[in-house]
Amino acid sequence: MATSSKAKKKTVRLASGRKRARQDVELNAHNSSLRSRFRTVVKNVQKALTGGDKAKAGEVFRSAQSVIDSVADKGIFHKNKAARIKSRLAARLKAMATAA
Repeated sequence: MATSSKAKKKTVRLASGRKRARQDVELNAHNSSLRSRFRTVVKNVQKALTGGDKAKAGEVFRSAQSVIDSVADKGIFHKNKAARIKSRLAARLKAMATAA
């Protein structure tokens, strides 16, 4: 009996708690989409860097910077994490430019 009651999700009784639960669902969905967009942008830059096309990689990196900064400003990731990722991508871009 104890396991079945533990598995059941408790409902919030207070109206403010119910509203908070409703808002959390929407906020979680929004934050998840931003996090996914961030990861996609970083992967696109990495693919462009491994592809070897300097011009395309630079263009993708420039567009990715604004997405990375906006996600950090919204608090999805810490600003230092965003700066670290941008720095690493920029270093790879610079290394590719000097190697060619």
